[in-house]
Amino acid sequence: MGQLIYSMLVSVDGFVADRDGNFDWAVPDEEVLAAINADTADVTTYLYGRRMYEMMHVWETDPAAAGQSPRSAEWARLWCAAQKVVFSTTLDEVWTGRTRLERELRAQDVLALKDGDGDITVDGPTLAAEALRLGVVDQVHMLVCPVTVGGGLAMLPDLAMDLSLRSSRSFGNGMVQLKYDVRAVGGGDD
Repeated sequence: MGQLIYSMLVSVDGFVADRDGNFDWAVPDEEVLAAINADTADVTTYLYGRRMYEMMHVWETDPAAAGQSPRSAEWARLWCAAQKVVFSTTLDEVWTGRTRLERELRAQDVLALKDGDGDITVDGPTLAAEALRLGVVDQVHMLVCPVTVGGGLAMLPDLAMDLSLRSSRSFGNGMVQLKYDVRAVGGGDD
């Protein structure tokens, strides 16, 4: 049975983008990319909202993205091999292979995916907030960047969660990876 994992690069103060939508401070180096690739090797399905899909599709549609480094090429290969489910009420179509469009994230659909082989990730704080409220997220992974941005798009919703530390790891560039098991979710508003 697979796990649903919510994973993001995040500032020390908890944001995935600053007030202007910038996240140029969240660039992983080769050591961090190697860890990301190892973590996603067992991922068979990525769940995206529209904005995250519009950002991520370059791993299939723009050869320059994969050409940045050997680790980037490995990530592109892993990404292209996995299924993608895009949740959007505004998109009319998707433009990458192994991708389907859905209008609504439903707990029963996620549970059916988890019954398959491999892990699933939910990427982006808006869709992840929905998944957390539905109670289907098993793990939260944070790649904490050594920067504060003072506000912006928060990684986590205004929601009480009981987490248990699974592992932590430091990298040479100052980033720290924290992996938590989600024990309970409840209360609060986004």
